[in-house]
Amino acid sequence: MAIHVVRSGESLWKISTMYGVSIQTIIAINGLSSSGALVPGLALYLPDNTLPIRTYKIKAGDVIWRLAQQFNTNPSTIIQANPGMNPYRLTVGQNIAIPSPVKLAIRTLGFIIPSTISTNIATLHALANQLTYLAVVAYSITVEGWAFNLADDSAIVSRSKQLNMTPLLVVQNMTQGDFSAELIGRVLANPAYRKNLTDSLVNLARQRGFGGVSIDFEFIPPERRQDFILFLTELKKALGNLILHVNLPAKTKDLPTNRIIGAYDYAAIAKIADIVVVMTMDYGYAGGPPDPVSPTNWMEQVIQYSLSQIPHAKMQIAIPLYGHDKMVLTNKTTVLSVLLAQNQAISKWASIQFDNASKAPWYRYWQGGTEHVVWFEDIRSYIEMYKLVDLYQLAGTSYWQLSFSAPQNWAYLRNNILVRKR
Repeated sequence: MAIHVVRSGESLWKISTMYGVSIQTIIAINGLSSSGALVPGLALYLPDNTLPIRTYKIKAGDVIWRLAQQFNTNPSTIIQANPGMNPYRLTVGQNIAIPSPVKLAIRTLGFIIPSTISTNIATLHALANQLTYLAVVAYSITVEGWAFNLADDSAIVSRSKQLNMTPLLVVQNMTQGDFSAELIGRVLANPAYRKNLTDSLVNLARQRGFGGVSIDFEFIPPERRQDFILFLTELKKALGNLILHVNLPAKTKDLPTNRIIGAYDYAAIAKIADIVVVMTMDYGYAGGPPDPVSPTNWMEQVIQYSLSQIPHAKMQIAIPLYGHDKMVLTNKTTVLSVLLAQNQAISKWASIQFDNASKAPWYRYWQGGTEHVVWFEDIRSYIEMYKLVDLYQLAGTSYWQLSFSAPQNWAYLRNNILVRKR
């Protein structure tokens, strides 16, 4: 695998010749326009025949020859990949790179919002081999707790099963396009409404052919913390062999009275759920100041706390397929796919910078006299995220959401990671 960061004056022809990769392949893998225009700082992903690189944290008792056996490689390959490492004196806690034919194996989940059926089906066919679960975002709840369908998802559910993806019913506490703390608080506080919610979710999941339910209740009032646990306990019992997947807001410590994260008792939820995803996104949030969406230094802090509460084999982290274009003076935010963010930099001839602390790309441009700052993801930031999954031996990843085009991510996943099916 090669990553080439474009320098001023370089052309696709020059880069193609340098790496022995056709111009057409570079364009396709990186989602470039047919014009072949580039911009300084653009990171291009150039797959080759080199071994995938695994990330490993040294433990007490580790020796190079045993690691070579574990990863089906040889000691000299490991030593060569880690210049400056003393192979006879490994340091506990040290992170090393291991080129290996043994790929990282994970379970992945992609969120999909029903739209045009032909578009949704094309997305499923394109990504079928790279997704374990397909989370269908098409359900909300009434004030009495009844779950109901918002959009026709029958074709998506049917085709996902044909393509060996397990469909999950995603239910949210949405009213008029926003998450409602009042709605979910009212339902969770009432035992009868909780039962309505449990019964209706189980009935919908079974009747419509889902393999389980994904709970995405956000801004639950902190005083409903224990009621949420009661609901999840009741729901898992009623679901039986169907999957219970729970989405959790990211945090680095427990703050039980906090209005955003206080209601989520990680440890208690993890004991009930089959899978949890910690939503490691929106550190830089819509409407807030220009910041990276998912800085990996923050993601690692979230992971370290989460693993003190959640078994690693149950835990996924969230990987964004989008970026934020912010007006600097007002913080007005436009959400755009990572591909659109990349190609907007090219069209506006805005040099792309890379922040080494957050491991994220960004750029600045002016439009109508207004300054914009755009933070997004590219192949460099995605690789850093997958390193965290490998390093902490997590169950896998989730992606929000599949209508956002991110060709570099999917190309890397296809070439370097084994996606397990259920």
